[in-house]
Amino acid sequence: MRLHYLQHVPFENPGSILLWARENGHVLTNTQLYQHEPLPEQADFDWLVVMGGPMNIYEEAIYPWLADEKAFIREAIDASKVVIGLCLGGQLIADVIGGKVTQNPYKEIGWFPVSLTEETRLSPLFSFFPQQPIVFQWHGDTFSVLPEDAQCIAASDACKQQAFIYKNRVFGFQYHLENTVSIITGLIENCRAEMIPDVYVQTPEELLAHPEYIEQSNKWMDMFLTQLEKMYSEGVL
Repeated sequence: MRLHYLQHVPFENPGSILLWARENGHVLTNTQLYQHEPLPEQADFDWLVVMGGPMNIYEEAIYPWLADEKAFIREAIDASKVVIGLCLGGQLIADVIGGKVTQNPYKEIGWFPVSLTEETRLSPLFSFFPQQPIVFQWHGDTFSVLPEDAQCIAASDACKQQAFIYKNRVFGFQYHLENTVSIITGLIENCRAEMIPDVYVQTPEELLAHPEYIEQSNKWMDMFLTQLEKMYSEGVL
């Protein structure tokens, strides 16, 4: 299988997704959008992973490559690719399928529980998650409105739309299961100005105080990807 990922800043790579792909013998390619690298042809990959980043989806005047990226994501969805969006990536997907991305009532930075719907936990893709997994958040915007044919699968006290599924093979996550210690450290170093004390904003020390959360999140991502690959290879997506 060929997995391509879109990266927006040098300090937010796919983390544990890279390890999963390498361990399972998949071909990995990428586009570093912040370096203005060209996007591949749709025929050159099977799965697309769209990473997070500190920019917002509507800042095309500052980041002109966002317009081409949105068109590329739309083409991948129309071509029936498996598409996974993380944080900004999930927001970009929501935008191109007809949803709305707006400022969330609260900024979420840190480790917080999300609630998965009962229907979601019956799916083999998510059955191994607890009802309220503790996950890593770093966002101010969110996909506040989703189109009717997108299913919201998770929520939190601070953010009503935490994850969604579209057409059975497109997934948007507001939170991060892929993050490693180095990624979280990079976020703190490069985006510390966003960490203004608030109800759902933790300190840098709190973000790095839970290696067990990182390990568990990476295991969940591994299990999700493994089950997704199984369903993909069986043609049941």
